[in-house]
Amino acid sequence: MIESHYVYVLRCGDGTLYTGYTTDVERRLRDHRAGRGAKYTRGRGPLEVVHVETYASRSAAMSREYAIKQLTRTGKERLVE
Repeated sequence: MIESHYVYVLRCGDGTLYTGYTTDVERRLRDHRAGRGAKYTRGRGPLEVVHVETYASRSAAMSREYAIKQLTRTGKERLVE
């Protein structure tokens, strides 16, 4: 079985954007909503997935995650439009 790797962007309840990496977007969203995700997302609900990209390798996905995190707020907003 070939595992897919995902980069995702969440919109938090306070309007901020959070970018992360996972192999299962739905499970990761459940983790975030249950307070088991990133410290940043705790207390910032409700959380909504607004962007997902799929990659064949972990390294490609993590490189893209880093690139997205380097974008300005405006750049991230353009990405999720």
